[in-house]
Amino acid sequence: MPETPDTPRAPAAGTTGARTVLVIGGGAAGNAVSILLRRAGLAVDLIEARPDWNATTGSGITLQGNALRVLRELGVWKQVEASGFAFGSLGVTAPDGTVLHVAEDFRTGGDDLPATLGMQRPHLQRILIDAVRASGAEVRLGTTADELEQDAHGVTVRFSDGTRARYDLVIAADGLNSATRGTVGITDSPEPTGMAIWRTPAPRPAGVSRTDLAYGGPAYIAGYCPTGANTIYAYVVEACRDRASIPELTYADEMRRLTQGYGGVWPEITKHITDPAKVNYTWFHRLLVEGSWHRGRVVLVGDAAHCCPPTLAQGAAMSLEDASVLAELLTGGRPWDDELFQEYHERRVPRVRSVVEASVQLGQWQLDGVRDADVPGLLARTMPLLRELP
Repeated sequence: MPETPDTPRAPAAGTTGARTVLVIGGGAAGNAVSILLRRAGLAVDLIEARPDWNATTGSGITLQGNALRVLRELGVWKQVEASGFAFGSLGVTAPDGTVLHVAEDFRTGGDDLPATLGMQRPHLQRILIDAVRASGAEVRLGTTADELEQDAHGVTVRFSDGTRARYDLVIAADGLNSATRGTVGITDSPEPTGMAIWRTPAPRPAGVSRTDLAYGGPAYIAGYCPTGANTIYAYVVEACRDRASIPELTYADEMRRLTQGYGGVWPEITKHITDPAKVNYTWFHRLLVEGSWHRGRVVLVGDAAHCCPPTLAQGAAMSLEDASVLAELLTGGRPWDDELFQEYHERRVPRVRSVVEASVQLGQWQLDGVRDADVPGLLARTMPLLRELP
């Protein structure tokens, strides 16, 4: 990393003369693109604003096959498989717990990978952190990029510690509320969809071996996903409330109030919702940056470019796919120019748009109280597309 002001970034050991890349943000997209670019011999610096690298926060995550496909490309599939819980079906229940329907999940990653895998989010993050460090990328935590000055050949970055360095490319993977997105003049911003979600980890009740979703009752959706041999994460989706009106100390009480209206295994889950520090409350947002995802030598990936409600469980998958496609293009021997970055955008936008629109539509039907919504038709149109390579 830079040592003195205005010093070009020095390539890492073994990468003499290599192109230099700064990755801003150490979430799924930023970690993945760092691993792939280092594998190709590029010099990569990764900065992350949070000192803990997000390694201790979050309840659980649902990863479908196309996300697992990229994790296999990263070389971490065996660790993910060992840490998570794989399953291949989805149950729909009544609020009292009566199972109404069980459907086989789409195998979006191909027949050689599970349809779906749940795991504890911090476990996934730590697996990716280990892979980033093993790749030889230079990592700085508790650091942000405060200024970007670019020309036709690269970007000079001033960091929050006052140091500066120059890079051939900056990849903005700094999430939904990306500061980099606005810095380079992209004005698109996330919009709330009208729904919000309560999430918490919990012990896995006996017999829970897949995701079950209950529609109706005290909330729009109550669901859970197994995340390991002994764990699940549980969630409840309701209409947005003013977050300032919900003291964090009451988070467990608020979630428990909602889950007490559900039967089946929910009483077993509910009795463990006691620690407000383990309960997360988040609004659903929609974002799809229209037009190119780059400005000069700064390019967006993951939630910085797009996000959607988790109704299709495709958010992480879309971010990981971004990283895979961008790394493929950057390491293919072509000039890093507008044509390459536009090709990245054109490859990603149709697929991402279909996921964002379908995810938002599933929620909107519930908000509007549509009883005859064509959910099977929407899934049949959307999910098979994801089996194709991005």
